[in-house]
Amino acid sequence: MKLVVQIPCLNEEETLPLVLKSIPKKIDGIDDIEILIIDDGSTDKTVEVARKLGVKHFVHHVRNQGLGRSFHDGALKSLELGADIIVNTDGDNQYPGDRIGDLVQPIIKGIADIVIADRQTHQIEHFSWTKKLLQKVGSAVVNEAAGTNVPDAVSGFRAYSRESIFRLNTITRYSYTTETIIQAGYKGLHIDSIIVDTNGKLRESRLFKSTFEHVWKSALTIIRAYIMYKPYIIFGYLGFILFLAGLVPFARFTIYSIQEGTTRGHIQSLLIGSVLMIGAFLCLVLNIIADLIRTNRVLTEDNLEQTKRHRFNNS
Repeated sequence: MKLVVQIPCLNEEETLPLVLKSIPKKIDGIDDIEILIIDDGSTDKTVEVARKLGVKHFVHHVRNQGLGRSFHDGALKSLELGADIIVNTDGDNQYPGDRIGDLVQPIIKGIADIVIADRQTHQIEHFSWTKKLLQKVGSAVVNEAAGTNVPDAVSGFRAYSRESIFRLNTITRYSYTTETIIQAGYKGLHIDSIIVDTNGKLRESRLFKSTFEHVWKSALTIIRAYIMYKPYIIFGYLGFILFLAGLVPFARFTIYSIQEGTTRGHIQSLLIGSVLMIGAFLCLVLNIIADLIRTNRVLTEDNLEQTKRHRFNNS
C-alpha cells in the first residue's frame, strides 16, 4: 500500500524543513511513502529547500492558485504516483507530522474513507474567543449540510482513500475543506476523526487577511455546496419564508377592508404582498432549475469518476 503526503506550499522555505522532518519514514500497513510538494506560486526558495531535503515529486503553479486548486492538482498527481492513501498537511508546520501514522489507520483498516484531524480548537491558545466560536459554529453548519459529525470541519490535516478521491470533485479556489466534507456526506463516504495537538504558531495565516474575509468566503462555499447538492434547502426555505411574509400584508389589507367597509386605501399592503409572493414564486422556479442542474451534475460527476478510474488505474 502506497501513501503520498502532499504539502501545499506558498513561500515556506523556513518552516518546510520542520514539516519534512516530522513525516514518519515507516508506518504500519504502508509499504511505500512518497512526499509531494505543491508549489503554489512561491517566490522564495521553497522548491530548492525541498529538493535538498530529498523531495522528488512536485506540482508547480506559476502564479498563486489558492488552496482549493492546490489540493485538486495535488490529489490528481498523487493518483498518478499510484497513491492508495493521500494525506494532506500544511507547509507552515501547524500539524504534527508524526501523527500521520494514526491518521491513516482507519483507512488501512477499511473502516473510513476520509479521516480528519480534530485540532481541539477550543484549546488552542493563540486562537481568539471569536475565532473559536466561529470554528464551532462553522463546523456545526457544515455538519448540518453534509449530514456528518466532524468536530473540526476546516482542519487541513486529513487523509483520503484512493476511492474517495475518485468520487470527490473540488470547485472552490479558496479552500477545499468544507466542500469535500459536504460532497462526502452527500455521496455516502464515511468520515472518521482523530484528536491531535497542533504545533506552536510560526506565522500568520495566508489563507485569509481577516476573520471577516474567512467567514464570508467560508459561507459562500457552504451556500454554493447547498445549491449544488441540496437546492431545495436554500430556495425551498427562502420561498416558504417569502410566502408566509407575503400573507401578512394581504391579511392586513383584508382586515382593514372589512373593518372600514371599503377596499380603498392600504394599497401599499397589496403592493408589498405582491412583491413578496412574486419572490416566493421565483424561488420555486429557481428551485426547479437548480434541481435539474443538480441532476445533470450528478451525471457529469459519474462520468468524471469513470474517467479518473480509467486514467489512473491503467497508468
